[in-house]
Amino acid sequence: MPVLEIANLTKDYEVGFFRKRKVRALDDLSLSVDGGQIFGFLGANGAGKTTTLKLLMRLIFPTSGSAKILNRDIGDVRMHERIGYLPENPYFYDYLTAREFLEYCAQIFGSPSAERRKRTADLLSRVKLDEKSWDKQLRKFSKGMLQRVGLAQSLINDPEIVFLDEPMSGLDPVGRREVRDLIASLRDDGKTVFMCSHILSDIEVLCDRVAILKRGKLAQVGHLEELRQRTDDPNRMEILATGADASDLQPPANAIVSSTPRGLRIEIAGENEIENVLVALRKAGGKVVSIQPVKQSLEELFMD
Repeated sequence: MPVLEIANLTKDYEVGFFRKRKVRALDDLSLSVDGGQIFGFLGANGAGKTTTLKLLMRLIFPTSGSAKILNRDIGDVRMHERIGYLPENPYFYDYLTAREFLEYCAQIFGSPSAERRKRTADLLSRVKLDEKSWDKQLRKFSKGMLQRVGLAQSLINDPEIVFLDEPMSGLDPVGRREVRDLIASLRDDGKTVFMCSHILSDIEVLCDRVAILKRGKLAQVGHLEELRQRTDDPNRMEILATGADASDLQPPANAIVSSTPRGLRIEIAGENEIENVLVALRKAGGKVVSIQPVKQSLEELFMD
């Protein structure tokens, strides 16, 4: 059952001073997201990802179209009790500590005193913020530490669906891995995550379905594996091998051989040529690592 339904959502901005003109940031977007999955919302800078999230959060208002979250219109403020949101560039009051800030957020949702203290401690631990920093003022935090606090506040009300705008921003490799694990655990808990990002590796690791936005328009949407399999020739196969040099290999005439940091990649027209490649590899002293259908990388899909 869809937890997010977007129908023909459009947003125009007026730019200019004397001669005003309209610029379309989002163009007739229609999208549906089922519950219990991590949905990746991809696009280059300026594609309309943040505009979409701001429309859904009612921080700005659409020119036309509509949207529903948890079967309620986005104009229904009661729905906000059941969702979480992390903006791209969160700003918090500098002189609050991390603990004070989260307890304040919990109080907004009407959480009792003892419960909000426990919830705050649990979430700060869950986002892997060093306990020594819990009572430090936020103005002394690094970008990555603030990002962890922002992620914690998006979960303070135990939401059913979480909207994350560039959640890996400012994190080092260790922090990105920890946040990825946290986001994956939200799916395990039955929650839905709608995640905007232009970091393709994070989308590839985490997301069940993706949508690609291009200049405000929806370009592709679907399960990641299905989108990556949309190549010009679905029969093509690739063989990865080690222990052989490309110069020593005598593959079939139409095979494409390329060197990689881990060995050789041999692309062939179909399964009927696998045996010929294996024979050529044995003669060259090579060893097969894997044989699989050719798939587009997410980067190739994104660029297309």
